[in-house]
Amino acid sequence: MVKDFLFEHSQELSKKYPGKYIAVVDNRLVAISSNEVEAFKTAKKKYPNRMVSLSYIPRKDELVTLL
Repeated sequence: MVKDFLFEHSQELSKKYPGKYIAVVDNRLVAISSNEVEAFKTAKKKYPNRMVSLSYIPRKDELVTLL
């Protein structure tokens, strides 16, 4: 599942792709872009018959700290 991929790789993704949209297909990162539409289009072009999941990787200044 995508949430498993995101959880397992959250630290790496946060360091490498802050402020970016990522596209995941079959638990693999297949596209990265600053624009969600572009990330989706790139992933669909590579994998036209697969389900694409998009996620936004927030920048540190966008994260909310819960007390």
